[in-house]
This record gives sequence, C-alpha cells and structure tokens, in this order.
Amino acid sequence: MSTQDKTIISAALTGAVTPKDANEFIPLTPAEIAEDAYRCWQAGAAVVHIHVRDEAGLGTMDPAKFAETIRLIRAHEDCDVVINCTTSGDSRSDDARRMEAVKTLDGIEMASFDAGSFNWMPGGVFTNSPKFLGELGEAMIGRGVKPEVEIFDAGMLGVADYFLGQGKLKAPVHYQLCLGVLGAMPATVENLLYLHSKLPEGSTWSAFGIGKAHLPILYGALALGGHVRVGLEDNIYFAKGVKATNVSLVERAAAAIRLFGKQPASPAEARDILGLKPLAR
Repeated sequence: MSTQDKTIISAALTGAVTPKDANEFIPLTPAEIAEDAYRCWQAGAAVVHIHVRDEAGLGTMDPAKFAETIRLIRAHEDCDVVINCTTSGDSRSDDARRMEAVKTLDGIEMASFDAGSFNWMPGGVFTNSPKFLGELGEAMIGRGVKPEVEIFDAGMLGVADYFLGQGKLKAPVHYQLCLGVLGAMPATVENLLYLHSKLPEGSTWSAFGIGKAHLPILYGALALGGHVRVGLEDNIYFAKGVKATNVSLVERAAAAIRLFGKQPASPAEARDILGLKPLAR
C-alpha cells in the first residue's frame, strides 16, 4: 500500500487552557503528556502536537517544559512518533519567548505557524503579527523545522501565500485547517470544502473541528483526501455526556480511516508524506 492510501493522525494532547475540572483525563505534566503521546502512538497516531502547562495548569512556552516532555517521549526507544510543538501556548508570552523552543531545542520536527490574528472570543486577541511570522518562518527554515501552517479563516491562506513568496515558508506547505473557534471560521463541511478548494496544488493538509464539530470535519477531511487531527486540545467528549481520552479519540479516528478503505500512516510514512527527515536517535 502506497502512502497515497495512508492518512496521518495527529493527536493534540492538551492545549493551553482546558483544566482537569472539565475532563480529568487531560494531561498536564511532562510525564502525563509524554505517556499520552506514547499511548496515542500505539493506537495509530503518527504525530503528536505538544502544548505544555505550568505548575498552575496554564499553558506556558517554557523551553524546559518542552525539553522534558520531548525527552520523556523519546525515552520510549520503540516510539518514533513525529513531535510537533506549538508556538502559541501562552498568550502572556512575547514573540521571543514563543520562538525560544523552536530556536534552541533539538527534537522538534514540526511547529505551528498560525497564519494571522483574530478575536478569539470571548477571551481576547490572538496576535500573530507579520513581523513575528516572518521571524518565525526564518527560524524554522534555519533549524529544519517543518511549519504546520494553521488556518483559522480564509484570509490566512493569503498570509501564507505572502510568506511563501517572501521565502519565509517553503513549498510544499503543510496546512492545518482549524475550524470552529468562536471569532474565526465556523466548523461546517461547506467551509472545509471551500478552504480545501483554495489550497495550492501539491500541498498537504489536515483538518479538525472544535467540540461537537469534531466528527463532521473528520469525516469531511477523509472524503476530501486530507489528514486528520484529534485530541483533548480540541474536543473533550467522545459522545454526548461521555468524556474522551486522547487514546479513545485516536482509536476512533483509526477505525474511521480503516472503514474508509485506507490505513493510518506510520510515523515513517508521515515523514515521507510531509517531507521530513528520517528520525535521528
């Protein structure tokens, strides 16, 4: 079976805000996050998207937290999961802090590149200035980190095109279509279809929907030939009134992919699809 028949599952394990009060299965410490990463890899995830939390349980961009989480994941010698780290894990961080882990740590293979700013309702403005994005793109290229270009609204595709033209992103671009955040593009299959129709030829892409939109967007992405993201960062319920775990969400995505006639991509296959270097131990 070629990689054309493989679908990448990304597991977004914790996010920056949602507390254990909402779902006791949300991992907060580096040890908890690394253990969920390992178990998700066993269940079929090829990529893990990493946020880290501080001692109060809030998102932080502390490089030491990322380094410890990466170390604990790689302590599982059999686990070759792709490590993808956020650059937007703490609204209190300045631009330099947001880029620090990407600039200084080994072991980060991918990182988020949020292609624009918007009012993330009702909390505040999610700011990604042109200056920050240009510097972030340069830093990623310099370190060999693959940008995951996060698209929350249609205009962000134009921002990505701009930085591609400036040489701050490289083709083929990998897009993550992020639907359902209040203040950005609603999570509908129609919106997914529209965004997909505007992606540059030859690019790779994945999608997810927030909360109850999780399954419609997952199925829509499969129908359109894309990859999928699941996890407690985006959705804390498996079904109405039933709390999810990261593993249960990955297992359901893997089952859906198989029912669709494809197979979950292994990390090695994901690296081939995404143009990443083989894992160096």
